[in-house]
Amino acid sequence: MTALASPQDVPEWMAGLVKAAAEVDARALTRITPPPDGSGRRAAVLMLFGDGPDGPDVLLLRRSDTLGSHPGQVAFPGGAADPTDDGPVDTALREAFEETGVVRSGVRPVAALPELYVPVSRFLVTPVLAHWAAPSPVAPVDPAETAAVARVPVSHLADPANRFRVAHSSGYVGPAFSAPGMLVWGFTAGLLDRMLALGGWERPWDTTDVRDLELALRAT
Repeated sequence: MTALASPQDVPEWMAGLVKAAAEVDARALTRITPPPDGSGRRAAVLMLFGDGPDGPDVLLLRRSDTLGSHPGQVAFPGGAADPTDDGPVDTALREAFEETGVVRSGVRPVAALPELYVPVSRFLVTPVLAHWAAPSPVAPVDPAETAAVARVPVSHLADPANRFRVAHSSGYVGPAFSAPGMLVWGFTAGLLDRMLALGGWERPWDTTDVRDLELALRAT
């Protein structure tokens, strides 16, 4: 298994998040439980926080509109595990490089969160929390898979003006974030919502502001 860095290696602004992530339970991250038979394909995502020009930020990407799975959605870098991967941390780092060009040597993985089930794709996803100790240039590696890559400031995500909830005709209602040219919702928004809370960055926002998902997507 790929080793995790010491939590003491992260900057002070990230220390609270790392400590909370090491103790968090899956039930604090999602209400969805995995199938009792253990079925589901293993996957991992990289929640990469760095020191950006506008303060702490997180790396996000927007998937290509032509993909068969989650087209156009904003996500953390990540994907399905390969048989040759050395555990979920290795999966997250490999996928991040393949999608955005993130250089592995500049990343310090500090925590692997509990495995979470995503019913739509039937993935069992391990979120890997990491500090971007030596940031490298990032951009879509393959435009057929990744449409855009962005470092989004934590302060922007925590701003109440950029937070609301979205509702889908299926009955789904969940948190969302407005970012430049992006609407973050679904699994990724749920994780970001929890990271802001665990990191002590969350600010009071209007949870009664519920918008139609399709209309919100068109507005980005």
